[in-house]
Amino acid sequence: MELKDIKAVYFVGIGGIGMSAIARFFLHRNVAVGGYDKTPSTLTRQLEAEGALIHYDEDVSKIAPDFLNPNNCLVIYTPAVPQDHQELVYFREHDFEVLKRAQLLGLLTRSQKGLCVAGTHGKTTTSTMCAHLMHQSHIDCNAFLGGISKNYHTNYIVSNTSDYVVIEADEFDRSFHWLRPWISVITSTDPDHLDIYGTKEAYLESFHHYSTLIQPGGALIIHRGLEMKPAVADGVTVYEYDLEQGDFHAENIIIENGEITFDFVSPIENIPCISLGQPVPINIENAIAAMAMAQLCGCSAEELKEGMRTYQGVERRFDFKLKTHQIVFLSDYAHHPKEIYQSARSIKELYKGRKVSAIFQPHLYTRTRDFYHDFSDSLSLLDEVILTDIYPAREQPIPGVTSKLIYDHLSDNVEKYLIHTDEVLSFVKAHDFEVLIVLGAGDLDNQVPEIEKILKERYCK
Repeated sequence: MELKDIKAVYFVGIGGIGMSAIARFFLHRNVAVGGYDKTPSTLTRQLEAEGALIHYDEDVSKIAPDFLNPNNCLVIYTPAVPQDHQELVYFREHDFEVLKRAQLLGLLTRSQKGLCVAGTHGKTTTSTMCAHLMHQSHIDCNAFLGGISKNYHTNYIVSNTSDYVVIEADEFDRSFHWLRPWISVITSTDPDHLDIYGTKEAYLESFHHYSTLIQPGGALIIHRGLEMKPAVADGVTVYEYDLEQGDFHAENIIIENGEITFDFVSPIENIPCISLGQPVPINIENAIAAMAMAQLCGCSAEELKEGMRTYQGVERRFDFKLKTHQIVFLSDYAHHPKEIYQSARSIKELYKGRKVSAIFQPHLYTRTRDFYHDFSDSLSLLDEVILTDIYPAREQPIPGVTSKLIYDHLSDNVEKYLIHTDEVLSFVKAHDFEVLIVLGAGDLDNQVPEIEKILKERYCK
């Protein structure tokens, strides 16, 4: 089925951040959009307001008539949905064209110039930065993002003139193997998703294969020093980037008074005095990668400077909720040990001399089982750690795997607590904080507004 023939699109798991961006793509094209999700959310309510027909019961009879014709209705599903999902089974048994989300994105990279960001961590921030740099420049872009851009209040950016499309290349379930990037960034290859890959070697091989998919004439911008070695096609230029070395890097980094500036060093054109609109130390490297990609596409020095100055960040990525002399409160999606290490290091650097506390909800039993030592090491950079129950997502419990594995291996210098997720609000009410960060990719973020309210009432009168 070609895009021009599609009259309706049905999403099994429409409320996911990546799925909802594609739903918005089709809504923009005036195609009928419908779907199922397990629970209502802010995203599903927004999609309904934009015209999508969504229900929340796994029930074939709830599928609207617009989505029952296999000749013109495309079905898209997320790998997080079980293969025996009733609606997914129905569509397959009735000869609908059923695609993974990544397969559709792959089609777009064959018709437009895909600017793809891959990596264990940093890809959402880097892709959102790149999308903002491109969109506010004379080049413009389309973008399918893995988070809600604070500049645009959406995860989907549309352009009627640009043939560039920014895509977050997700390694889960080897989804990024469907893509054919024009330019790609690889931020990191720290092993993850070992429930899918089995071994570190298989994980690295998956990134190795991804690097072969970049189109001739394009480019790979890879973080310096990664264990994975790329194998690009003939005609693909390889660049390295890093904080202070590589083809693209930073010099004269200044972090003071809550602001960050640096000089951008590039084989194309050096740009002095870059100012980060979201001044977080971890964002320096993300900015280098995003600017490298945008510069290779033709963005000017002034456009890059203005884009970085006005970049506001991504919801749930180092997302400040309160910032006063009495209290600092933020949330961060970090859920891999390396992400937590970078987040902890950044916040300790920003708030030297202040007590930094974290409420962390581990994500997945398998990830906790495989990396509990690494989680403990990263969290031990902080002064106080409050651990909640593991968020299971798609998994069933594993005997003996609980948050206590992390708790037991935290440094003796860390003040630590082990609580249930439903006890978080009462814990916050009973304790004092100077700098508090909520970490994790689960549903603990749903309590962030109430935590903010409690802290505001206590410290911001």
